[in-house]
This record gives sequence, structure tokens and C-alpha cells, in this order.
Amino acid sequence: MDNQATSLWGDGYDGKPECNGDEEDLEDLAVSFEAATAIQDGDDDRIGGAVTLSHSKREETPVQNANVNANADSIQTESDLFLPGQAKVWVKTWGCGHNVSDGEYMAGLLSSHGYSVVFEDAKKEDADLWLLNSCTVKGPSELSFINDIKRGQGAGKKVVVAGCVPQASGTVGGSIGRGKGKGREWDNLSVVGVQQIDRVVEVVEETLKGNVIRLTREKKVEVEKEGTEADGDYVVVKKRKAGGAKLDLPKVRRNPYVEIIPINTGCLNQCTYCKTKHARGDLGSYSPQEIWERVEAVIQEGVKEIWLTSEDTGAYGRDIGVSIVELLWGIVAILERYHDSGTMLRVGMTNPPYILEHLDEMVKILSHPRVFSFLHVPVQSGSNNVLDAMRRQYTVADFSQIVTTLRERVTPNGCTVATDIICGFPTETDEDFQETMELLREHTFTVLHISQFYSRPGTPAALLPRLPSELVKARSRIVSQLFNEHQPNEGLEGLVTKALVTELSSDGKFYVGHDKLYRQILVPKDERLLGRWVEVEIVRTGKFFLEGKLLSIIGGDEPGAASTSEKSGLDLEDAGVASEEKVVKLGKGAVVKRRRAPKLVNVGGKMVNLDANEASKLEGDDGTVLSVPDTFQIPKTADVAENENAKANSKRDGSENLDWSITPGVIVSAGVAALTYGGLRLMKVRHMGFGAKMIGPGLVLAGGLGLTVSGLLEAFKK
Repeated sequence: MDNQATSLWGDGYDGKPECNGDEEDLEDLAVSFEAATAIQDGDDDRIGGAVTLSHSKREETPVQNANVNANADSIQTESDLFLPGQAKVWVKTWGCGHNVSDGEYMAGLLSSHGYSVVFEDAKKEDADLWLLNSCTVKGPSELSFINDIKRGQGAGKKVVVAGCVPQASGTVGGSIGRGKGKGREWDNLSVVGVQQIDRVVEVVEETLKGNVIRLTREKKVEVEKEGTEADGDYVVVKKRKAGGAKLDLPKVRRNPYVEIIPINTGCLNQCTYCKTKHARGDLGSYSPQEIWERVEAVIQEGVKEIWLTSEDTGAYGRDIGVSIVELLWGIVAILERYHDSGTMLRVGMTNPPYILEHLDEMVKILSHPRVFSFLHVPVQSGSNNVLDAMRRQYTVADFSQIVTTLRERVTPNGCTVATDIICGFPTETDEDFQETMELLREHTFTVLHISQFYSRPGTPAALLPRLPSELVKARSRIVSQLFNEHQPNEGLEGLVTKALVTELSSDGKFYVGHDKLYRQILVPKDERLLGRWVEVEIVRTGKFFLEGKLLSIIGGDEPGAASTSEKSGLDLEDAGVASEEKVVKLGKGAVVKRRRAPKLVNVGGKMVNLDANEASKLEGDDGTVLSVPDTFQIPKTADVAENENAKANSKRDGSENLDWSITPGVIVSAGVAALTYGGLRLMKVRHMGFGAKMIGPGLVLAGGLGLTVSGLLEAFKK
């Protein structure tokens, strides 16, 4: 932990503040794990979490076609030799839990195909390729992403970009940090779209060969068919947006005890300041069954915390005729079946309108002993005028009703409500800001994310006159001061509570657990505690943490771990969990948990068989694991050129509609050019009065206007 963090939060804090001056996203704070070793890092003398599985060799066919553009994806080639799977890839992710999950899936796919994947900054110089998974929520994160692109190119690395920045920018339009006429840093780089992460291996392989490939198309799933199954004669009559890549893909968990499950992508809102909408688009939900199957699989793999994530979890299912509460009750039923595992559920961020609709059911769900009594509900402003300008679709009274209800009715001890505040929105007056301060004084949030307004290109709010930066910073400081005056943990010394231990504190001095309210509890650094429920007595408090003295280890699922100080079995009496005998076995995938090893591990780039005795000697396990579901099969061929040529042929046959991914910008440019030319010609002949010579410029002007309007309408649809 750096000196600044130590002075602000005190010794022992694990480095994940709920509020800081760097405007990191709240989800960032919950997923800031650091792996100590590389995945399949043959250069590392410690195997640790270097885990992979052996698969059959695939056939590889080099791409021969240059500059192919088909189905909104493009590929450019140059001559370069490369053997698939024989490279090291550095993966870096910015942003929310959804982005982190995407990064873990991409790392898992690359690892399962034989690539050596590293996460640490210290090892990036040894990598052959940099995979940069970006976030477009705020300017600083995008600038950091751009700087890493430049560093990679300057170091002679192959670079692949992913995430919301290139997806939101599309093939036309600008972003931040560029002057007039200057191109974007990722214009000539390979791109993995936010719904195309399952094709990352293709993109990496082609990039290492010297090609440029961009896969950004939106995934669709069939929802209606005509015909009979017996005949096998189906005719698809309707499709909808998919939630994204399948959930049962190989995945590298940075923390082996935490699984982040995206339940939907995109949202139903049109917030005027948000750029993420441009990247993730409209709502696309996974089916409940797919999510439930993933939940059961990761419990069997030994996961202790399941985080549901999306751009708006409350909106889940509205596109497929189900609701978030139906999904949650299904997950709760699975958790009850595996109650001895001790696994807990954490529900991700939801906007107020959707939680308000299901408030009574959410109270019941958050009261369940297998669900953390924690919910992130961003308010953004305490002024209805500002909320209207933001197009947030709720009032301050709506938000206050949610907070009050959850705190008063969730049992046994209320609910931790986290929220966000944006300081300095362009329309925010002094009166509006004072209303925000009144809201914060009324509710005294224990988890508060404070952000200054960032103008995001292409959003309606970016067109508004901005407030002076000094005023925005001053308001941010005032909110921070008010927040820091509140000491929610003061007086809790002597409290006896239970916590689930899942991670190491950033200063390396403690392990970190969470109680039912998802408060951070520091416990002794004893390896027996990881992945276990413990009972502690609070001996020290800080604004962001509680430090506990270990009283007992309540239970867990690791065999042979019992000691005289441990209770037998999992006992969460205060949470109302009934006790019953159940053995949780590994299934639905191959996974390596802490202090365990697979039959095959990657050592120095070679697959080596390890028996139980050899596996037990492995040191330096950072906990990073590769989870490969048994349903996953490596494709026998991954011939990008063949795929793209087939799509190109289908276009020539007229079986595929015209691709509009680039056309709107071209149409608008042509229209503006025509308007300019027609206007100049009209000025030259206007002194001659109305006559035949004005017909040509007039037609050009009319055509230019039509092109411009058409292009803008198509871009708006996109």
C-alpha cells in the first residue's frame, strides 16, 4: 500500500476504498486482485497457479486474403510466420466487474489453447502480444488505455484492443485526446468486440501472424422458429440480441474464490452522460437456465462468492419476459442445495427504477442467509432538476424510498446501500448541489463513490457548456469532506460476528473476509482461513475496515482441514441456515483450487504429468486458476479466411443485407461534400438570376442534403 493510502485509511486497510480522489469505478474497488504468478508462465520458477489442460492439436490454415471486409468484421494481412499457441500474452483490464469477467474469459480461452498468459505489469515486457481490455466510462481510464497502446507499439509489441472504448467509437467518430484530423490509436489494430470475446483466440493468432482483424458485430440468438423438430425443417422467424459469449467457456479467475457472472449486457436507459451505452447497446439478457447452470458449476468448483454483474442488473430479463427476482430466487434455491459449501451471492449494481418495482421481493432476497445484504444503487444527484437533465427516469423521493426500505426491512441487521454521486454536471446549480448535500446528510452512506463530471464524446451532455473546473473540484472536495466525517464502524469494538474469508489484503499483512453486510473484516494471515467462514471478535476499527480476533473456524469444504479449534460442519446459526449432510464434489469442469493440482500442468511450455505427491510439493500458488468446463471443445479448425470468404460469398449471392457499420460516416461525409460544392457553385451563378445554370447546383445541394440526412438517420439507428 502506498504512503498516501496508508495516511488516508490507516494501516491494515486492504486498499479498496469506497471513495477516493481518482474516481475509480465502484466495481473496480471490488475486483482489484493482484496475481502473484503467471498463468502457464514457463519463465517463472514457481508453478503455483500455472494451470492448464491438454487438448488435441488443431489444424491451422493461414489467411491468404488481404483486406477482406465481411459481416462488419475486417481483416488485413501481411506476411509473417507464427505457430499458434507458442506465445506469451499480457492481459490488462480496466473498468467494471463485467469487463473483469470478460478479461478472465479471454485469458481462459487463450490459456486453454496453449498460450502463456500473464497479468502483472512487471512481466509485460516479456510478452509477445498485449491484450488491452478498455473502459470508456471516464476520461482517465481511456487515457490510460491509450497510453498503454503507445507503450506497446513503442516496445515493438503486437497489440490487440478489446472492451468498450473501441466498441463505442466504432469505425467512425472520435474520442478523447486527439486534435483535428488526427486518427485514433486503435485504428490499425485488431479489435475484439464486447460480444465477441469467445473469438479472442482467432484474433490473437491472426495478429501474431501480422494480420489486422476486427470483430465487433452484435450477437443474435434465435427466439422463434417455424417447422417441426422431427422434420428438422426449421425456419428462423425472429432473433434477439444475445447476452454475449456463452457462460461455460474456459475462464481464469484472478481470485479462485470469486466468480463474476454477467447476467445481461447493455441497458434500457438513455442517460445523457453515459458512453457505455454506445459500446454495450440495448439490453440483452442471458437465459435464466444458462445462468443457473453456471452458478451450480462454479459452486462445485469451490467458489465462495458469486457476483452478478451487468450494466444494470435490475433490468435483467425485460427483453425475454422474466424478471431479476425470478432469476435471484432460482439462484437462492441452488445455494440452498449446496448450503454446506458456504457460498454467498452478491447482487450487482441496479438503477432505482427497476429495484423500486421489485422492492418487496428484494427485501426478502437480501434477507436470505446465502445473500449478502449489500446493494449498489447509484443516485448520481440529489436534485430532480439534474436527474431530469441526466434522463435518469426516477426522482430523489424514489431513491430515498429504496434506501429507507432496505435499511429498515432487510433482516437481521439491515442492508448496506452503496451509491454514486456526480459532481459538476453541466446543468447543476448551487441550489442543485445543496440538495445533493442534504440527501447525503440524510442517509450518511457507508459506501459512496464520488466522481467529477467527465464529458464523453458523442453523448448529449458533451454538447452542454461545462462548469468551471475549479467549481467542479470544489464541489467534489465538499462531498468528500462530508463523507469522511462519517465513521460508520466507530464503537463496534467487542462485536462478535461471522465472515467469509476470500482474499489477501493489499499490504499482505491480513486476509480479508466479509460479513453479511459485506463489511471488510481483517483476519490473521492463516492459510486455513481462505475460503472458510470464521467467527471473530472485532478488536480494531477504521472507516473502511474492521479487524477481528479469530475465535473459531466455522467450516468449509476442504477435507482434512479440521483442527481442535474448529467447529464441525458449517454453522451459520445467526443466518438461519438449517444443517444437513451433503458432500460437494467437483463437477462440470476441470478446476484447480488452492493447494491442489491437475493431472497435467504446464512447466516450461511442456505438459507434465504430476502424481499426488508431486502436486503437493508445488509452492507459490497465487490462487489463480483455469476453469475449463467439460462442455468446452477446442474447434478443430479456426480458419478465419474461410469464414470471412463464406460471408463475402453470401453477400454476392444476395443472401445477406448490406453492412451498415461504416456506411453512415461515408454517407454523411459525401453529403457534406455535396452541400459544400453545390453551395459554392450556387454562389458563383447567383448574379445571373434564376435560370438554367442554377439547376445543376440546386440538384447537387438537394442530393447532398438527402445524403446527409440519410447518413445521420442510419447512424442514429446504429
